Amino acid sequence: MTDVRPDTAAALFAEIATAQGEWKLPSVNAGVLRDGELVWTGARGRFATAGGALPGSDVQYRIGSITKTMTAILIMQCRDDGLLSLNDAIGKHLPGIAFGDLTVRHLLAHSGGMNAEPEGPWWERNPGVTFDELTAAMNDAQAAGPADRRHHYSNLGYGLLGEIVARLRDQPWMELVQARILDPLEMRRTTYFPAAPAADGFSVHPFSGQLDPEPTHDSGAMSPAGQLWSTIEDLARYAAFWIDPVQEVLSRDSVDEMAAPVASDPGEGLNASYGLGLRLIADDPHLLIGHTGSMPGFLAGLFVDRVRRVGAVTLGNATYGRVASLAPDLVRVLARYEPPITQEWVPEPPLAQGADLLGHWYWGNTPLTISVRAGILQLSGGLTTRLSPLGPDLYQGRDGYLAGEKLHVIRNGETITHLNVATFILTRTPYGA
Repeated sequence: MTDVRPDTAAALFAEIATAQGEWKLPSVNAGVLRDGELVWTGARGRFATAGGALPGSDVQYRIGSITKTMTAILIMQCRDDGLLSLNDAIGKHLPGIAFGDLTVRHLLAHSGGMNAEPEGPWWERNPGVTFDELTAAMNDAQAAGPADRRHHYSNLGYGLLGEIVARLRDQPWMELVQARILDPLEMRRTTYFPAAPAADGFSVHPFSGQLDPEPTHDSGAMSPAGQLWSTIEDLARYAAFWIDPVQEVLSRDSVDEMAAPVASDPGEGLNASYGLGLRLIADDPHLLIGHTGSMPGFLAGLFVDRVRRVGAVTLGNATYGRVASLAPDLVRVLARYEPPITQEWVPEPPLAQGADLLGHWYWGNTPLTISVRAGILQLSGGLTTRLSPLGPDLYQGRDGYLAGEKLHVIRNGETITHLNVATFILTRTPYGA
């Protein structure tokens, strides 16, 4: 599939070909989307299976921790339906559990200091255990650090989140994924177990260059952290959801909340921060959201730029190599070769409210301006935010330092004397003189 210019397609293919050759990937599969549509797919490597099958956009690969984003959606659905609060202690929903004082929000953002992996044999390479067996091995003493100190990735935490939604809905986690995410988004080739055609998972011997098969066990209680299989075509539909949320699955406000930074590694900052179930990559001046995935023999990546409305998905059947990070690189290639066209300017329609606020204002001596763009009032200058009307002479900041703050229009009769936003007094002349 290609709906990009030939030079763009060549550059995208060169990117995946370089990754496949340099990192010795048995196969790599990729797709690029724009405005919610899959506009390019490409594949490289002839060993999607041990028998030498070619990869394709409908071939399943295991997607690893991209699964976590679906578990996070289920949690947010429960919150939006009033079944839980993100500030609930997990012990409220899983009585008697270790780490019971951590909150749902801590687990979503990996900010609770919980240990990364469950105790016992490495869960990714061994048959899964029941939830009771999983929690029996948990102990508060296994914590990697205190809560709210840093982003510390915890697969274990997502096993617990999956159990919480299953108990709240009285339905198995996978049935909830199917009914509440996959079916509404028409992701018909995303499954718990592989469904043909599906790739085989491999590691590549570092010296002989031979393929060694990797295990693909049922992850049991840890399935909400990394069990699912999917295809380029299905993941493109899923990526499109993060650009244009489907109300039946999750509201735009809740997606916005998930995509806001909550925790980060102090050494990385916004270069690698985490929201509520989503990885965030600061790609100055843009922000990419999505997730990486890995399980033995498989790697995956899904990232979108919600503002530029572009994204990429990548799948590979190797334990190690440049696959997950290939997705942001493909977004950059598309943006470089076919940058989004600036939206055509058209005259603004009359404002329903706020026309008398337009023009110059001053905060002390600091000049400010209120104008309108795309029907929304914009305060710019020393204080910058977009403003939404809440009622007569009352507005609320939508972003920036004043996000959530109220702006009151103060009048003497019909004449505006000043604006009061979060105690900042704005007047038409410096200091109101």
